[in-house]
Amino acid sequence: MSKPNKKGPSKTVDIYCKGCNFLLFKYRKGGKGALLKCFKERISQNFTETPCTCPKCNKVFARDCLIRGTPAFKMIGGKVWCK
Repeated sequence: MSKPNKKGPSKTVDIYCKGCNFLLFKYRKGGKGALLKCFKERISQNFTETPCTCPKCNKVFARDCLIRGTPAFKMIGGKVWCK
């Protein structure tokens, strides 16, 4: 399989914690589908201190993994929302 595009799309979305509405990431997302994974190289701003954990409510919202050989966060369903 091919690797994801490093530059990615120019449109950014804000990713928030579902429990406390804390801004977690600004992410360059492509497409119109649901947010299932976040490639680390496409995160433009990261507001978390520890990876995959909300700094405000200390809930885990994602898992650290490799997707197609690229480091990414795999989102846990119902833990985050984006706009």
